[in-house]
Amino acid sequence: MANPMQGWDTLPTDSGHAEAMWTERDEPSQANWRTAAGRVTAYSARSPHKDTPNEDALAVVETSEGGLVLVVADGMGGQAAGEAAARLAVESVVNAVRGSDLDAERLRSAVVDGIEEANRAVLALANGAGATLAVALISEPFVRSFHVGDASFLLMGQRGRVKFESIAHSPVGYAEAAGLIDAVDAIQHEERHIVSNCVGDEKMRIEIGPVLSMAQFDTLLVASDGLVDNVLPGELVSGLRSGPLEHCAAEIADLARSRMVNESPGLPSKPDDLTFLAYRRG
Repeated sequence: MANPMQGWDTLPTDSGHAEAMWTERDEPSQANWRTAAGRVTAYSARSPHKDTPNEDALAVVETSEGGLVLVVADGMGGQAAGEAAARLAVESVVNAVRGSDLDAERLRSAVVDGIEEANRAVLALANGAGATLAVALISEPFVRSFHVGDASFLLMGQRGRVKFESIAHSPVGYAEAAGLIDAVDAIQHEERHIVSNCVGDEKMRIEIGPVLSMAQFDTLLVASDGLVDNVLPGELVSGLRSGPLEHCAAEIADLARSRMVNESPGLPSKPDDLTFLAYRRG
């Protein structure tokens, strides 16, 4: 596995805070960092069934208060349009939250401003591009989610209890949330790919989750649908809830990519770009 940042415990910038942004990571790439707020693992890889660029993007920004902003975007619109939309979405959020004097309340406003700027930037491409987006704003011990579309946010305890999970902005996501279909049926539904909300839409809406308190060793996942469309919810929780975070992330990524290339009866298999950030408090 290509790992250009292997061995880095922190990712310093001129400001002294950790910051990273990945776009067009075609070969499987994983990096692991230790920050003041906890450990972070990033993973991204192009779909094994295509040779065009990876249309996902991610970013990690350490705030001046020692918190973190985690961002994952999944481009829509095909090839150049999709990768441009994802890159613009992530850049807009990063530019909005980058700063030395943003407290928790202003960071919340900055994330919203960044997503709204992303929407304007993608609309300005005028080529049908779009992106789904998920953001986690971490101010230890609290975390809040922001998402547009079917990019996912999942918070779990060390013993496997799901403390919060975002609802995909899609007909299938709403049906699952309403209890009309279960998680296994939802992940294999033929219309799961249809989304009703995205960055690059005049009617885009931002869903802001509640402020959640994280216990020591809670694990947070922010991911594109390439992960959640190929790994069952129970597998995600059991695979990520405990153990060295970098090892857990690598095994989950390997499982997702294996599902993409090896179809098995009763199990999901949807080749797609795969990108996620995992965070462990403590």
